Amino acid sequence: MGLPLPSTPRITLVGAGPGDPELLTLKGLRAIEAADVILYDALVNEDLLQYAPPGIPRLFVGKRCGAHAMGQEDINDLLVSSARQYGHAVRLKGGDPFVFGRGGEEWMAAAAAAIPLVVVPGVSSALAVPALAGIPLTHRGVSRGFWVLTATTKGHALPEDMERAAASGATVVILMGTRKIAQIGKLFARHRGEETPMALLQSGSLPASNTTIRSVGDTLALEQAASSGSQGILVIGEVVEVLGAYAGAVECWEAK
Repeated sequence: MGLPLPSTPRITLVGAGPGDPELLTLKGLRAIEAADVILYDALVNEDLLQYAPPGIPRLFVGKRCGAHAMGQEDINDLLVSSARQYGHAVRLKGGDPFVFGRGGEEWMAAAAAAIPLVVVPGVSSALAVPALAGIPLTHRGVSRGFWVLTATTKGHALPEDMERAAASGATVVILMGTRKIAQIGKLFARHRGEETPMALLQSGSLPASNTTIRSVGDTLALEQAASSGSQGILVIGEVVEVLGAYAGAVECWEAK
């Protein structure tokens, strides 16, 4: 008796959320349960792999700053070849596939190979992690909008949009910026003043989560926390401290 033939090639890009496996969507869970092969990133909680069918290939293609298991073009090629070889290829990506996840490039690779692809949006760390830390990205009378930026560019300089974001007065969420905290702090101090609050949120949504809050004019503690190596995002703006006055009351209520 021969091996079963693979099903029709298809790809599902699944956003795995910010780390807590319970923040995976139901649609994402069903995609994992129906996978013939899974390709997953470094920021994906590996507890999610337990929901995959037993025995299917689980391929690690993780990338972190300065340490890439595979280049993006290689990942694209492997995704396409895996779908052709096994059938339903689930690409499991941290956060949301289309928020600095290069999901668009993987979509284009699938389209070029004439392989059907669907996207299952994920809970982005840019939204979820500040909320879990008690930081509302918008708050009446404080902030009417927010920017989500990356501090990582090919030229290793801060993106031009960072300057415009600093000048805007809106809340700013910065991903992949922990190596440039001092530089970012100086930029925002110039536009908003040195007392503007900045938060470093590390391991957000996980039991080891940690929040460090200082001003953009005093970033030393933030840099020291970032040096631990834990992944983190930065949030800059008055919203960082808008709920601080209520934190004690919430803690007291929970203790009763």
